[in-house]
Amino acid sequence: MKNKFLWLLSILLIAAFVLSACGGAAEPAAEEPAAEEGAAEEAAAAEGGYQIPAVEEGAFNVAFVYVGPHDDGGWTQAHDVGRMYVEDNVEGVHTAYVELVAEGADSEQVTRSLARKGFDVIFTTSFGFMDASEIVAEEFPDVNIVHISGFKSNEANFGNLMGAMEDMKYLAGMLAGSRAMVDGNPKLGYIATFPIPEELRLGNAFALGAQQTCPECTVDVRWIFTWHDPILEKEASSSLFDGGAQVVMTGADTPAPAEVAPEGKWGITYDYSGNCTVDACLTSMYWNWGPVYARIVEESMAGTWVGGWEYFDADSGAMGLLGFMEGETLQPGAADLPEADLQLIRDTLSAMLAGEFTRFDVFKGPITDNQGNLVLAEGVSLEQLDLDGFAQFGSPCTTCMYWWNENITAELPELE
Repeated sequence: MKNKFLWLLSILLIAAFVLSACGGAAEPAAEEPAAEEGAAEEAAAAEGGYQIPAVEEGAFNVAFVYVGPHDDGGWTQAHDVGRMYVEDNVEGVHTAYVELVAEGADSEQVTRSLARKGFDVIFTTSFGFMDASEIVAEEFPDVNIVHISGFKSNEANFGNLMGAMEDMKYLAGMLAGSRAMVDGNPKLGYIATFPIPEELRLGNAFALGAQQTCPECTVDVRWIFTWHDPILEKEASSSLFDGGAQVVMTGADTPAPAEVAPEGKWGITYDYSGNCTVDACLTSMYWNWGPVYARIVEESMAGTWVGGWEYFDADSGAMGLLGFMEGETLQPGAADLPEADLQLIRDTLSAMLAGEFTRFDVFKGPITDNQGNLVLAEGVSLEQLDLDGFAQFGSPCTTCMYWWNENITAELPELE
């Protein structure tokens, strides 16, 4: 929040320089024909260690700024699949990306460089890109800048976009609780990235879901202070498993919990539908950004998009729970769970997809925190400002999100 965290280690900056990371740059992504990228390769320019792609003349140019590698198997890859969806489904559009961009000053530099190049729309896809996006949007009023996961907007050419992944985390908690009950071990784990409202919101949603199928379940937490670090993610997963967790859910990018799960234990992956590849993976809570991105690009092309605060629920079709969506097959660890639990998950998901169960139903009282305080009385829901904010960071929220649900055994993180 407000760039208070040094979220990427210096080695990633070196990697960014070495990889010269951008769509349409010296090494085009395998999905895109090199011939179509030739002009961009010639015109691309390196600025501050990042390779800035060129626009395509005669096209509507859309750029994406990524905090991780485009093929990370998680958050960034889900966005890149969305980018390719836009290019394939919106006529007259050219897309490009810059990857491994450090949050803070680097993201401001990269976003400004893309605006100077002539990109019409820029999607900045990490929480720590928020302030940089705001600054550049003010400098380039003719460029639409869409920030993912933040809370700022100038109600003109700068807005934010996020989805209620707490819906899917709630369902994943139900699944984890059911698995823990069957296995006779009511201990769960959560890998959290940074102490921001999003991470507490998603951890609390998981814990609330677990209560539905496993009232005695508890949830332990490990903070890793990175979005993408395969080694740290595996170490945190192993620490939770060694501490007794039966199922570990992640808020980071790699499928580490499933990859290191000991025999008879389980991991739940995040962000990308293609990262639940081993039998120890119970499910993945994934994003489907393409249709949302395509709509925003089409509105920008028509001159009708106005930056605001867009927060979509499961009925948007922009998120899913692997194994439970139409045409998908349950993972082995989910297929043998009690039918009553599976039906509860299916019924709740169905209500979500129909718009009958939203994030405000996930966070509806009675809710008690792990200090014994009543967070919400029966029938009372959090408001959007509460979901998004910490009062400590200046939010005008009332209840806010700086609390852990009663079944979470961890202490609250310190806020800088």
